[in-house]
Amino acid sequence: MGRMLAGGMAALLLVAGGLFWWQGRADIAPAPQLALATPPPPAVESLPEGDPDAVGDAPPMPGEASPQSREEKRFARYDRNRDGVITRIEMLGSRTKAFKALDKDGDNLLSFEEWAVATADRFGAADADKDGRLTPAEFAATAPKRAAKAKCKC
Repeated sequence: MGRMLAGGMAALLLVAGGLFWWQGRADIAPAPQLALATPPPPAVESLPEGDPDAVGDAPPMPGEASPQSREEKRFARYDRNRDGVITRIEMLGSRTKAFKALDKDGDNLLSFEEWAVATADRFGAADADKDGRLTPAEFAATAPKRAAKAKCKC
């Protein structure tokens, strides 16, 4: 009885192995390989050509343009390509100068050590009495300086 059971099990295993072997030989398209190269940058669109037959008002003369609100001016500073929307790249572009100042070794990576040195230097400059603590007055000195508005000398 044991031999018959062992023979039956062996036959089932052989049939299962044959099925797997047969399925493995099926015509399978090769798996797509991952692209290792970076994708090409998006194509730069050329500026549109003006319509020579266009009819309408002339652009305003200098000094006649409508004044922009503070938010419109701030938006325009970030919108580098003037398409009416701010992309992530445009938004982060304003921080490039500050990042490069922190990146001392110029490898475009900000290590913890680079950040820690800059922070420790900033703390040391603010700690006027060198006691290792910042008083409220010393802490107020760490606030970013606002750019002075140029006064018109008309």
